[in-house]
Amino acid sequence: MQFGRFLSILSQLETHPLPGIEAHRKMIPEIRTIPSWDEIQRSQPSRAGVLALFYPDPENETRFLLTLRASYSGTHSAQVSFPGGKQEAGDRNLAHTALRETCEETGVHPNSIVIKKSMTETYIPPSNFLVSPYVGISSEMPVFRPNHEVREIIQVKLQDLLDESTLGLKNMSTSYMENIDVPCFHLDGHVVWGATAMMLSEIKELIKLSFH
Repeated sequence: MQFGRFLSILSQLETHPLPGIEAHRKMIPEIRTIPSWDEIQRSQPSRAGVLALFYPDPENETRFLLTLRASYSGTHSAQVSFPGGKQEAGDRNLAHTALRETCEETGVHPNSIVIKKSMTETYIPPSNFLVSPYVGISSEMPVFRPNHEVREIIQVKLQDLLDESTLGLKNMSTSYMENIDVPCFHLDGHVVWGATAMMLSEIKELIKLSFH
């Protein structure tokens, strides 16, 4: 999709109601239940902000940024995710968190990014984080300078996300589930699942609303 068309669609959808939890459900294993808001609040989750950054490539095709996290001794080691992280005391709000973390992890300066829309908060039970995703745009292709937290910068064509053939299932075993078929996206040679896939599903459904 050409970047100009994407901007036009985004402008139409800035105030549109979010697809929300129904879009999230498409990327959740059948055995998993979604906790209620009261259950989430009782768990006293840490807060985080992440950024779905869209920009034009040299051919003016719309792409968005994902990162492959470096390996570390943590729940989300070596997973594909949006840039972002935990809210810090000095952050003005969670959008500021998302921009600050994006700059730290990928080198993209906040001044080059315009936040266009906040998406539905996503709870991540294994790490007890409540994540606020934001859709942002850069008017030109960023220069990426990843830090030690990022093993690989992944630049995905928006058209690949919208292509239904990139949806699939992957049988997985992790520290918190075993031998489970997990819905996922196959994007740019990577398997994207979990909370990042849930957020991408909502972005996908929101964009598809403009096609009707």
